This record gives sequence, C-alpha cells and structure tokens, in this order.
Amino acid sequence: MYYCYLNSPIGDLLLAGDDDGLSLIGFPQGKMRHEPEPDWICDEKPCAVARQQLEEYFAGDRREFDLPLNLSGTEFQVQVLEELQRIPYGETTSYGDIAKRIGRPKAMRAVGAANGRNPIPIIVPCHRVIGSSGDLTGFGGGLDTKAALLRLEAEHSDVLL
Repeated sequence: MYYCYLNSPIGDLLLAGDDDGLSLIGFPQGKMRHEPEPDWICDEKPCAVARQQLEEYFAGDRREFDLPLNLSGTEFQVQVLEELQRIPYGETTSYGDIAKRIGRPKAMRAVGAANGRNPIPIIVPCHRVIGSSGDLTGFGGGLDTKAALLRLEAEHSDVLL
C-alpha cells in the first residue's frame, strides 16, 4: 500500500491505495483519523490522480470524481457505498432514502452503519447524508468537517463548470 498526504482546507488528508485504486482517505481528526501502517510506502505517484481530483474539488472545479477505487466491506456495505456515489454534488439525502434506493427500506440503521465505515469519504460522499429531520448527523471527520464540505458544495453548486 502506498500513501501520501494532501493539504486541504479541512486539514491534511491521508490518501492510501495501490496500483488498482484508492483505498482510504483519512481525516486529521475524528473517528476516521488514520496513520500510515508500518509496511506502507510513502510515494505520491500512486495517489497522483486522487490528489489532483481532490485539489480540483476543494477549489470548486470538480463535482464528480473519476478514478479507480478499492471499495471494501460486505456486499451490503459496498452496495451502500456505490449508492452514495449517486448523490449529486451540492445535494443531501437521508439514510432512509438510501435504504429505499437500494431496495431495503427498513435498513436505515444498517445504511447508517455502512455509511459510517466508508473508507473513502469525500470521493464516496457520505457527508451528503443527513438525518431525516435535516440535522447533520455523525461523520468520521467530525461534524465541523461535514458542515465545511456541505458549505463548499453549496458555494459552488450554482457555478456553471
């Protein structure tokens, strides 16, 4: 596994992956904070596409990501992660809506759990999932980070790219 860091408006993000794709984005704080494993190799080249696309996202110049990902988890978790990628830039949805979209309308809590273990946040936009009341709910990088990502997208969602 290779890794590098990306300095971003929400702090230094740890990017990790291999030649097959990106596997992890770690936040600087919160439960999704990660440190490189001892056997990982620091090398920016395998993460270059992810770095570039994230830089474009934070600049407001990218709304969709187009890079290989190594999604991990159970079949259900991967199904949720794939559905998260369909949430449009600048929009939000609820856990219940995601559960309905994957054909499991009563699985809201399971969707929430799968959302909470998303190893590739931002690119797999779990920050766009909010509570059914419209309130911000748990986020691996902390609620301040979730709010910052939603503000960034709101600021740029009306700009034609």
